[in-house]
Amino acid sequence: MPNTQSAKKRLRQNEVRRLRNRGVRSNMRGAVRRVREAIAAGDHEKAQGEFRLACKKLDQAAARNVIHRNAAARTKSRLSSALKKATQAA
Repeated sequence: MPNTQSAKKRLRQNEVRRLRNRGVRSNMRGAVRRVREAIAAGDHEKAQGEFRLACKKLDQAAARNVIHRNAAARTKSRLSSALKKATQAA
């Protein structure tokens, strides 16, 4: 447990930030999962829309340092190539 006032404040701030980051990460993961599910189901129109939303969520998470910006770029790239591959196969 924190002993000093500044350590107590830091603990409170960390708790608030942890919960906020958790929500951002959860929304981001859900958006990515929905893209992958739409691709697997063969619904290309839905996958396109979900991909745009997932890109936005990934960029927001990277901007808030929830994930690294290169991790966001890598995930977007992989989703994009999977979407392109599925669209060409159909």
